[in-house]
Amino acid sequence: MLNAVLDLVLPPACAGCGAKGASCCPRCFEALTAEPARRAPVPRPSGLPDCWSAAPYEGVVRRMIVAYKERGAVALAGVLAEAVARTLLVAMGQTGEWAGTGPFAVVPVPSARRSVRGRGHDPVGRLAVLVAARLRALGMGAEAWAGLRQAGRVADQAGLSRAQRAANLAGSLRVVRAGKGPPAPRALLLDDIVTTGATLAEAARALQAAGIEVPLAVTVGATRRRS
Repeated sequence: MLNAVLDLVLPPACAGCGAKGASCCPRCFEALTAEPARRAPVPRPSGLPDCWSAAPYEGVVRRMIVAYKERGAVALAGVLAEAVARTLLVAMGQTGEWAGTGPFAVVPVPSARRSVRGRGHDPVGRLAVLVAARLRALGMGAEAWAGLRQAGRVADQAGLSRAQRAANLAGSLRVVRAGKGPPAPRALLLDDIVTTGATLAEAARALQAAGIEVPLAVTVGATRRRS
């Protein structure tokens, strides 16, 4: 909350490099959007959809994501959403998987309620709304749908191995059964970062168990591949 108040009273500075004048300067925006690519983790977890990201999770990109997610720099939401939308367009153009036709849901990977309370906002949920709006402006049938929920508490993922992360997340997500159902039979999965891919694989499992096709996952950043 304090960070949000300070953002209102202090001169804006780029979250990526500290330059005065904007929350994201042109140079850092280029770093964020210049390298959309398929970046699947290695080894690839079972059930992970085709996985694309806007940029590697390092340097200015890492600083922008951390500022947005953990420090309440919500002014970066539009910039990060633009990077995701551009990445999706590149993925569609190279794979032909979606062909840009027909409706689909943009589904954010949910954060734990305690994390949302602690941060004061839902960073990935906000991105999903903005990404869907950007895609609709381009003539696509995209609609944000927060259809996933935590099915139970999971341990902090920091410090866990790939196998431990997968075991920690197994069965941890479920599709919401009450209220409005999915707007389409296909879903684009959205998260801020992909590391081992365990979270995205679990999200895809939950959606597919509910009969929803999940051909693609997109994130803002991706950690470097490691064997």
